[in-house]
Amino acid sequence: MAIEIRIPTILRSYTGGAKVVEGSGDTLGDLLTDLDSRHAGLRGRLVTEAGALHRFVNVYVNDEDVRFLGALDAKLSDGDSVTILPAVAGGAFGFAAAAAISSHSAAAAAISSHSAAAAVAGSRSAAVAAR
Repeated sequence: MAIEIRIPTILRSYTGGAKVVEGSGDTLGDLLTDLDSRHAGLRGRLVTEAGALHRFVNVYVNDEDVRFLGALDAKLSDGDSVTILPAVAGGAFGFAAAAAISSHSAAAAAISSHSAAAAVAGSRSAAVAAR
Protein backbone atom coordinates (compact mmCIF):
# COMPACT_ATOMS: atom_id res chain seq x y z
CA MET A 1 0.00 0.00 0.00
CA ALA A 2 1.59 3.28 -1.12
CA ILE A 3 0.71 6.52 0.66
CA GLU A 4 2.20 9.86 -0.36
CA ILE A 5 3.41 12.07 2.50
CA ARG A 6 4.17 15.77 1.98
CA ILE A 7 6.98 16.91 4.28
CA PRO A 8 7.32 20.55 5.47
CA THR A 9 10.64 22.32 5.00
CA ILE A 10 11.45 22.19 8.73
CA LEU A 11 11.41 18.34 8.67
CA ARG A 12 13.15 17.74 5.34
CA SER A 13 16.49 17.17 7.04
CA TYR A 14 15.01 13.80 8.11
CA THR A 15 14.06 12.88 4.53
CA GLY A 16 17.29 13.90 2.84
CA GLY A 17 15.63 17.06 1.56
CA ALA A 18 12.71 15.25 -0.08
CA LYS A 19 9.45 17.23 -0.22
CA VAL A 20 7.40 14.08 -0.77
CA VAL A 21 8.06 10.55 0.47
CA GLU A 22 6.10 7.31 0.39
CA GLY A 23 5.11 5.05 3.22
CA SER A 24 2.60 2.42 4.21
CA GLY A 25 0.27 1.62 7.07
CA ASP A 26 -3.36 0.91 7.88
CA THR A 27 -3.54 3.88 10.27
CA LEU A 28 -1.71 7.19 10.64
CA GLY A 29 0.16 5.74 13.63
CA ASP A 30 1.31 2.77 11.52
CA LEU A 31 2.36 5.14 8.73
CA LEU A 32 4.44 7.27 11.10
CA THR A 33 6.13 4.14 12.47
CA ASP A 34 6.90 3.05 8.90
CA LEU A 35 8.24 6.52 8.08
CA ASP A 36 10.47 6.44 11.14
CA SER A 37 11.97 3.13 9.98
CA ARG A 38 12.89 4.83 6.67
CA HIS A 39 13.66 8.31 8.06
CA ALA A 40 14.92 7.93 11.63
CA GLY A 41 13.75 10.56 14.10
CA LEU A 42 10.82 11.85 12.07
CA ARG A 43 8.11 10.25 14.23
CA GLY A 44 9.62 11.78 17.37
CA ARG A 45 9.09 15.26 15.92
CA LEU A 46 5.40 14.57 15.33
CA VAL A 47 4.31 12.38 18.25
CA THR A 48 4.68 13.07 21.98
CA GLU A 49 6.17 10.56 24.42
CA ALA A 50 2.59 9.97 25.60
CA GLY A 51 1.70 8.80 22.10
CA ALA A 52 -0.38 11.73 20.81
CA LEU A 53 0.27 14.18 18.00
CA HIS A 54 2.14 17.28 19.15
CA ARG A 55 -0.29 20.18 19.46
CA PHE A 56 1.84 22.31 17.14
CA VAL A 57 1.62 19.80 14.28
CA ASN A 58 -1.30 19.62 11.87
CA VAL A 59 -1.74 16.45 9.82
CA TYR A 60 -4.22 16.04 7.00
CA VAL A 61 -5.33 12.90 5.17
CA ASN A 62 -6.73 13.84 1.77
CA ASP A 63 -7.24 17.42 3.07
CA GLU A 64 -9.17 16.22 6.18
CA ASP A 65 -7.74 17.15 9.60
CA VAL A 66 -6.81 13.88 11.37
CA ARG A 67 -8.05 15.25 14.68
CA PHE A 68 -11.55 14.69 13.27
CA LEU A 69 -10.65 11.30 11.81
CA GLY A 70 -9.31 9.64 14.96
CA ALA A 71 -5.83 11.22 15.17
CA LEU A 72 -3.21 8.45 15.10
CA ASP A 73 -6.00 5.88 14.67
CA ALA A 74 -7.19 7.55 11.44
CA LYS A 75 -7.66 4.84 8.79
CA LEU A 76 -5.58 5.05 5.62
CA SER A 77 -6.04 3.52 2.18
CA ASP A 78 -3.80 2.89 -0.79
CA GLY A 79 -3.32 6.11 -2.74
CA ASP A 80 -4.11 8.45 0.18
CA SER A 81 -2.20 11.70 0.50
CA VAL A 82 -0.94 12.82 3.93
CA THR A 83 0.22 16.38 4.52
CA ILE A 84 2.23 17.39 7.60
CA LEU A 85 2.16 21.09 8.50
CA PRO A 86 3.61 22.94 11.45
CA ALA A 87 0.98 25.10 13.16
CA VAL A 88 0.76 28.64 11.78
CA ALA A 89 0.91 30.35 15.19
CA GLY A 90 4.56 30.71 16.14
CA GLY A 91 5.76 29.91 12.63
CA ALA A 92 8.69 27.69 11.77
CA PHE A 93 10.78 29.03 14.63
CA GLY A 94 8.06 28.05 17.11
CA PHE A 95 7.90 24.55 15.62
CA ALA A 96 11.67 24.13 15.75
CA ALA A 97 11.92 25.56 19.26
CA ALA A 98 9.13 23.35 20.57
CA ALA A 99 10.72 20.29 18.99
CA ALA A 100 14.13 21.14 20.41
CA ILE A 101 12.78 21.83 23.89
CA SER A 102 10.70 18.66 23.96
CA SER A 103 13.77 16.61 23.09
CA HIS A 104 16.10 18.35 25.51
CA SER A 105 14.78 18.32 29.06
CA ALA A 106 17.85 20.21 30.25
CA ALA A 107 16.91 23.12 28.00
CA ALA A 108 13.36 23.01 29.30
CA ALA A 109 14.63 23.03 32.90
CA ALA A 110 16.92 25.98 32.15
CA ILE A 111 14.07 27.94 30.60
CA SER A 112 11.84 27.13 33.54
CA SER A 113 14.43 28.24 36.10
CA HIS A 114 15.15 31.40 34.09
CA SER A 115 11.43 32.24 34.06
CA ALA A 116 11.22 31.69 37.82
CA ALA A 117 14.29 33.89 38.41
CA ALA A 118 12.81 36.62 36.21
CA ALA A 119 9.54 36.49 38.16
CA VAL A 120 11.41 36.85 41.48
CA ALA A 121 13.47 39.75 40.11
CA GLY A 122 10.29 41.42 38.87
CA SER A 123 8.69 41.06 42.30
CA ARG A 124 11.73 42.64 43.97
CA SER A 125 11.66 45.57 41.54
CA ALA A 126 7.98 46.15 42.23
CA ALA A 127 8.58 46.06 46.00
CA VAL A 128 11.43 48.60 45.73
CA ALA A 129 9.32 50.89 43.54
CA ALA A 130 6.45 50.73 46.02
CA ARG A 131 8.64 51.99 48.88
